[in-house]
Amino acid sequence: MFIQTEGTPNPATLMFFPGRDVLVSGTANFIAAEDATGSPLARRLFEIDGVEGVFLGNEFITVTKSSDQSWDALKALVLAAIMDHFISGDPVIEHTNEAEAGVDGEEGDQIVQQIKELIETRVRPAVAQDGGDILFHGFENGIVYLHMQGSCSGCPSSTATLKHGIENMLRYYIPEVLEVRPV
Repeated sequence: MFIQTEGTPNPATLMFFPGRDVLVSGTANFIAAEDATGSPLARRLFEIDGVEGVFLGNEFITVTKSSDQSWDALKALVLAAIMDHFISGDPVIEHTNEAEAGVDGEEGDQIVQQIKELIETRVRPAVAQDGGDILFHGFENGIVYLHMQGSCSGCPSSTATLKHGIENMLRYYIPEVLEVRPV
Protein backbone atom coordinates (compact mmCIF):
# COMPACT_ATOMS: atom_id res chain seq x y z
CA MET A 1 0.00 0.00 0.00
CA PHE A 2 1.37 3.38 -1.05
CA ILE A 3 0.10 6.43 0.84
CA GLN A 4 0.71 9.84 -0.68
CA THR A 5 1.05 12.95 1.48
CA GLU A 6 0.44 16.57 0.67
CA GLY A 7 0.92 19.76 2.62
CA THR A 8 -1.90 22.18 3.34
CA PRO A 9 -2.01 25.94 3.92
CA ASN A 10 -2.00 25.07 7.64
CA PRO A 11 1.60 24.15 8.59
CA ALA A 12 0.34 22.01 11.49
CA THR A 13 -1.70 19.80 9.13
CA LEU A 14 -0.87 17.20 6.48
CA MET A 15 -3.18 15.33 4.11
CA PHE A 16 -2.73 11.58 3.62
CA PHE A 17 -4.14 9.84 0.53
CA PRO A 18 -4.32 6.05 1.05
CA GLY A 19 -5.35 5.36 -2.56
CA ARG A 20 -8.79 4.07 -1.58
CA ASP A 21 -12.03 5.50 -0.24
CA VAL A 22 -11.83 6.66 3.35
CA LEU A 23 -15.49 7.65 3.74
CA VAL A 24 -18.16 6.76 1.21
CA SER A 25 -20.04 10.01 1.88
CA GLY A 26 -19.77 13.03 4.12
CA THR A 27 -16.90 13.91 6.43
CA ALA A 28 -15.95 13.27 10.04
CA ASN A 29 -14.05 15.67 12.26
CA PHE A 30 -12.36 14.63 15.51
CA ILE A 31 -10.76 17.41 17.55
CA ALA A 32 -9.82 15.23 20.52
CA ALA A 33 -9.23 11.55 21.28
CA GLU A 34 -12.48 11.44 23.27
CA ASP A 35 -14.40 12.33 20.09
CA ALA A 36 -12.98 9.35 18.21
CA THR A 37 -14.92 6.59 19.96
CA GLY A 38 -16.87 5.75 16.79
CA SER A 39 -13.84 5.60 14.49
CA PRO A 40 -11.19 2.88 14.82
CA LEU A 41 -8.97 4.81 12.37
CA ALA A 42 -9.18 8.08 14.32
CA ARG A 43 -8.59 6.23 17.62
CA ARG A 44 -5.47 4.63 16.16
CA LEU A 45 -4.16 8.02 15.01
CA PHE A 46 -4.84 9.68 18.37
CA GLU A 47 -2.68 7.01 20.03
CA ILE A 48 0.31 8.76 18.44
CA ASP A 49 1.78 11.34 20.80
CA GLY A 50 1.44 14.76 19.16
CA VAL A 51 -1.69 14.13 17.07
CA GLU A 52 -4.26 16.78 17.98
CA GLY A 53 -6.87 16.41 15.27
CA VAL A 54 -8.13 13.97 12.65
CA PHE A 55 -10.41 14.84 9.76
CA LEU A 56 -11.74 12.17 7.39
CA GLY A 57 -12.88 12.98 3.88
CA ASN A 58 -13.88 10.87 0.91
CA GLU A 59 -10.37 10.09 -0.34
CA PHE A 60 -8.11 11.59 2.32
CA ILE A 61 -7.22 11.78 5.98
CA THR A 62 -6.09 15.10 7.41
CA VAL A 63 -3.97 14.97 10.57
CA THR A 64 -3.17 18.00 12.72
CA LYS A 65 -0.15 17.90 15.02
CA SER A 66 0.64 19.78 18.21
CA SER A 67 2.98 22.76 17.94
CA ASP A 68 5.71 21.04 19.96
CA GLN A 69 6.04 18.17 17.46
CA SER A 70 7.69 18.12 14.03
CA TRP A 71 6.37 16.39 10.94
CA ASP A 72 9.81 14.79 10.57
CA ALA A 73 9.11 12.78 13.72
CA LEU A 74 5.37 12.20 13.23
CA LYS A 75 4.92 11.52 9.53
CA ALA A 76 6.29 7.96 9.56
CA LEU A 77 4.18 7.09 12.62
CA VAL A 78 1.01 8.43 11.00
CA LEU A 79 1.75 6.59 7.74
CA ALA A 80 2.27 3.33 9.66
CA ALA A 81 -0.96 3.79 11.64
CA ILE A 82 -2.99 4.44 8.46
CA MET A 83 -1.44 1.45 6.71
CA ASP A 84 -2.04 -0.80 9.74
CA HIS A 85 -5.65 0.32 9.89
CA PHE A 86 -6.45 -0.47 6.26
CA ILE A 87 -4.59 -3.79 6.40
CA SER A 88 -6.58 -4.76 9.52
CA GLY A 89 -9.89 -4.52 7.66
CA ASP A 90 -11.46 -2.53 10.52
CA PRO A 91 -14.13 -0.02 9.45
CA VAL A 92 -13.19 3.64 9.28
CA ILE A 93 -16.41 4.61 11.08
CA GLU A 94 -18.43 2.26 13.28
CA HIS A 95 -21.49 4.53 13.47
CA THR A 96 -22.61 7.89 12.11
CA ASN A 97 -22.14 10.95 14.28
CA GLU A 98 -25.23 13.14 13.76
CA ALA A 99 -23.40 16.17 15.13
CA GLU A 100 -21.21 16.30 12.01
CA ALA A 101 -24.14 17.00 9.70
CA GLY A 102 -24.34 20.71 10.54
CA VAL A 103 -27.35 22.73 11.64
CA ASP A 104 -30.34 22.72 9.30
CA GLY A 105 -33.11 24.48 11.17
CA GLU A 106 -34.18 26.70 8.27
CA GLU A 107 -34.83 24.21 5.42
CA GLY A 108 -37.75 26.19 3.96
CA ASP A 109 -36.01 29.55 3.72
CA GLN A 110 -35.02 30.30 0.11
CA ILE A 111 -32.02 32.45 1.09
CA VAL A 112 -30.70 29.65 3.29
CA GLN A 113 -31.14 27.20 0.42
CA GLN A 114 -29.17 29.49 -1.90
CA ILE A 115 -26.39 29.85 0.68
CA LYS A 116 -26.22 26.09 1.19
CA GLU A 117 -26.14 25.44 -2.55
CA LEU A 118 -23.27 27.88 -3.10
CA ILE A 119 -21.34 26.41 -0.18
CA GLU A 120 -21.94 22.87 -1.42
CA THR A 121 -21.09 23.49 -5.08
CA ARG A 122 -18.40 26.18 -4.95
CA VAL A 123 -16.86 26.37 -1.48
CA ARG A 124 -16.69 22.81 -0.14
CA PRO A 125 -14.84 21.37 -3.17
CA ALA A 126 -12.19 24.10 -2.94
CA VAL A 127 -11.80 23.70 0.82
CA ALA A 128 -11.56 19.90 0.45
CA GLN A 129 -8.55 20.35 -1.85
CA ASP A 130 -6.75 21.83 1.16
CA GLY A 131 -7.77 18.96 3.46
CA GLY A 132 -10.72 20.56 5.18
CA ASP A 133 -14.43 21.11 5.11
CA ILE A 134 -16.87 23.88 5.88
CA LEU A 135 -20.31 23.46 7.39
CA PHE A 136 -23.25 25.83 7.34
CA HIS A 137 -24.53 26.61 10.86
CA GLY A 138 -27.04 29.35 10.31
CA PHE A 139 -28.16 32.61 8.77
CA GLU A 140 -29.47 35.40 10.99
CA ASN A 141 -29.79 39.17 10.46
CA GLY A 142 -27.67 39.06 7.31
CA ILE A 143 -24.87 37.06 8.95
CA VAL A 144 -23.88 33.59 7.71
CA TYR A 145 -22.33 31.34 10.37
CA LEU A 146 -19.90 28.70 9.12
CA HIS A 147 -17.75 26.10 10.85
CA MET A 148 -14.35 25.25 9.35
CA GLN A 149 -12.94 21.76 9.94
CA GLY A 150 -9.84 19.75 9.19
CA SER A 151 -6.83 21.69 7.98
CA CYS A 152 -8.97 24.83 7.74
CA SER A 153 -9.60 24.88 11.48
CA GLY A 154 -6.87 27.00 13.00
CA CYS A 155 -5.24 27.71 9.64
CA PRO A 156 -3.54 31.12 9.48
CA SER A 157 -5.34 31.89 6.21
CA SER A 158 -8.82 30.77 7.34
CA THR A 159 -9.92 34.30 8.27
CA ALA A 160 -8.91 35.56 4.82
CA THR A 161 -10.73 32.61 3.22
CA LEU A 162 -13.91 33.46 5.14
CA LYS A 163 -13.78 37.22 4.69
CA HIS A 164 -12.26 37.72 1.26
CA GLY A 165 -13.31 34.53 -0.46
CA ILE A 166 -16.54 33.13 0.88
CA GLU A 167 -18.08 36.38 2.15
CA ASN A 168 -17.43 38.22 -1.11
CA MET A 169 -18.86 35.37 -3.19
CA LEU A 170 -22.00 35.03 -1.05
CA ARG A 171 -22.57 38.80 -1.02
CA TYR A 172 -22.20 38.89 -4.81
CA TYR A 173 -24.84 36.20 -5.43
CA ILE A 174 -27.11 36.88 -2.44
CA PRO A 175 -27.50 40.60 -1.57
CA GLU A 176 -29.16 39.71 1.76
CA VAL A 177 -25.81 38.37 3.03
CA LEU A 178 -23.96 41.12 4.87
CA GLU A 179 -21.19 39.18 6.62
CA VAL A 180 -19.71 35.71 7.19
CA ARG A 181 -18.53 34.68 10.67
CA PRO A 182 -16.88 31.53 11.97
CA VAL A 183 -18.63 29.42 14.59
